[in-house]
Amino acid sequence: MPPLPGRGIVALSDPAALEMKEAMMSRPLSTITFSRRAALGGAGASLAVLAAAPVAAKAKVQWRMPVLPPMPPLAPARPEESVTMADPAKWPETKLDFPIADGPYAGDWQSIIRNYPTDDIAWLREAKFGIWVHFGAQSSGNAGDWYAKRMYDQSGRFGAQYKSHLKNFGHPSEVGYKEVLRQWNPDKLDPAALIKLYEEAGARFLFLLGVHHDNFDNWDSRYQKWNAVNLGPKRDLIGEWTKAARAAGIRYGITFHHEYTWWWWQTAFGADKTGPKAGVPYDAHLTKADGKGTWWDGYDPRMLYTINLREYKGLDTRWAPPGGIFQNHQAYARWYATWWAYRIMDAIEKYDPDFIYTDGDSNKPFTGFNSGTGASNDAMQRVIAHYYNRSLQRRGKVDTFSIVKFRPPTKGVVRTHEGSFPEEIKRDQPWVGETAVGDWFYGPGFVYDPGTVVRYLLETASRDGACAVCIPQRPDGSLDAECVTMLKRIGRWMRVHGEGIYGSSAWQVLGEGQQVDGKLKVATGGALGARQVEDRFGAQDFRFTQGKNGAIYAYCMTVPEGGSELTIRSLGSATAGAIRQVALLGYPEPLRWRQTGDALLVTLPALPDSDIAIGLKVER
Repeated sequence: MPPLPGRGIVALSDPAALEMKEAMMSRPLSTITFSRRAALGGAGASLAVLAAAPVAAKAKVQWRMPVLPPMPPLAPARPEESVTMADPAKWPETKLDFPIADGPYAGDWQSIIRNYPTDDIAWLREAKFGIWVHFGAQSSGNAGDWYAKRMYDQSGRFGAQYKSHLKNFGHPSEVGYKEVLRQWNPDKLDPAALIKLYEEAGARFLFLLGVHHDNFDNWDSRYQKWNAVNLGPKRDLIGEWTKAARAAGIRYGITFHHEYTWWWWQTAFGADKTGPKAGVPYDAHLTKADGKGTWWDGYDPRMLYTINLREYKGLDTRWAPPGGIFQNHQAYARWYATWWAYRIMDAIEKYDPDFIYTDGDSNKPFTGFNSGTGASNDAMQRVIAHYYNRSLQRRGKVDTFSIVKFRPPTKGVVRTHEGSFPEEIKRDQPWVGETAVGDWFYGPGFVYDPGTVVRYLLETASRDGACAVCIPQRPDGSLDAECVTMLKRIGRWMRVHGEGIYGSSAWQVLGEGQQVDGKLKVATGGALGARQVEDRFGAQDFRFTQGKNGAIYAYCMTVPEGGSELTIRSLGSATAGAIRQVALLGYPEPLRWRQTGDALLVTLPALPDSDIAIGLKVER
């Protein structure tokens, strides 16, 4: 039988496996003996196979997914840019009433904070390094992130996606994003092989893209007909990834980015302003009736592109529009937030993820501000409550968590820092640094440099965070050869240096070294590429962690010259106390070192060629 989601393999005899599977999956986890990969603390170890404790099986608590109500009638569209959005600061939060699973978690923050069992996420701290599988139909554009929105922008203000679409697909009034979905064929996608490669690179968890802003579900979606099983790959991509992750014993979460969607698609309701197609509407103007007799017969474009909101001022922006409420569309807003929630709940039910992730650049989805422009409601709180109640019912405990981007410290919630990291050590809430190699979707000319990934990992670990790095996949699901080489080099580094990463905490000082404007020089933010390769760190630049064994790990952000003497001022006896032993990770011989009140001084041996970083293990 397959392993429990995110856990070790349960050992049962083959004849008993099928009969016992449902009972095993329904037991509280406290009754099941399992192990995680020993590789959480070091790469390459195998899964342990342990027997389940003989207890009586209890019936699984069932949850019947609710029926989505029909889309409400829409008011006639008003002239473009004619309506000023209502002020969200004066707009009360709408309380939604869609059903959630029974349990102690109610749909409010107070209940979540009161009932969540821990302030720390032990397995996330142990795992530390993950891979972001940010893969979907927008990869087809070969033009980077936000392709689906920008392919409808003739001005090219935000990139070259419009011209790329003309060249590779056709004019967006004739070949729109729905046709891109139909043509997308990731025939070289092999989740099991990729997970093996990612584990060899040192990764211990996965972020799996469920739905991006394009509104296309990468799973066998109950509530969204525009999905990867019906169109394009005609494969349950999330199902394949989660099956492979369970088989490998690696934790995974599913990510949801469709809060943006209903304002994000407004470019698709426009038209060229110049040229032979000037004034010809793009395909978001089409209706379900227009599809009769076509390949998309039975598909409603509104369920992909949502609705025309161009009457509101300020929607035509590069990123999120200015904060506001779409006051003329509040019935639709309530329906849309319910639909948003049901799709997350559907994926939770089908794939039992170890965590869920919701995108946004406010403190939660649907605030009326930034990416939450348009509505203010409590959909997020209700989804989290449902998720934790279902975790109790299915797992016997809440060992899951929810990532809500930019959420201030809230028990039961993890936040992220995208393309960046906190300025100082951050211990007030669990957090994950997230960044992409090249861009969030595939494009030409990416730079694959293992040092940029390792330095980003060191910047996050030294601040008490974990990190997840997006590895760009080609439209067919494969990786560039240079990307594979990069991952293998990262893996070699992690096998030597991972003992100060996995399970580590921030030390009392995050780092030392060069100063820029009176502050510690840090790795350049943003997606990892040529700019980060140009970061010039020297032998004085260190990041520190404290291993679960109590040792201090001092990672130099470059590889100093062999035979040189390193001076680490944070490890003088006045700051760090007396040191009894210093070792160079991956080097078997004793080092020459001495400690003064002001610094630790270490003479390096001849070092193998490397352009990444070295690590010292310091024991007191």
